[in-house]
Amino acid sequence: MHPRGFKLLALQFINHPMFYKILTVAGLATFEIYAAIPAGFAFGLSPMIIFLASLVGGLLGVFAAAYLGDKIKLVVNSFRKNKAEKPKKEPGFVLKIWEKYGVIGLGLLGTMTVGAPISIGIGVGFNVPTNKMVFWCSLGVLIRCALFTTLGHYSMQLL
Repeated sequence: MHPRGFKLLALQFINHPMFYKILTVAGLATFEIYAAIPAGFAFGLSPMIIFLASLVGGLLGVFAAAYLGDKIKLVVNSFRKNKAEKPKKEPGFVLKIWEKYGVIGLGLLGTMTVGAPISIGIGVGFNVPTNKMVFWCSLGVLIRCALFTTLGHYSMQLL
């Protein structure tokens, strides 16, 4: 393809209104899939497009949290002031999942409940190897996107 033809094709794609809708769904899924999938249905996108955009956005969130987490932590800690230690509370929901199900539970159930970036951050705090957390959180994102896109599609059929 001629370079000028490629530029023309790229401009047509970028200027298409559907491009921004798909980009919005993927961007929302980077942080919270629960917001991305309903937004895709509100935009009138097909379920397959919603699934693919939310999957790509969710996986971007997983990889960003896993491999850029140390850099983000350094930036956040540079602005944080030292505080006095708080008294210990009883174990929270995520710690209970960790104690009962381990890496798999944290990757799958944590992704379904609190989200993949938070699950990866907690996994890093528990000294879980990053590659294991990425695998199980990615699988959790895939399951979550498929489940909620299917649920949304059939719910829209009832309306």
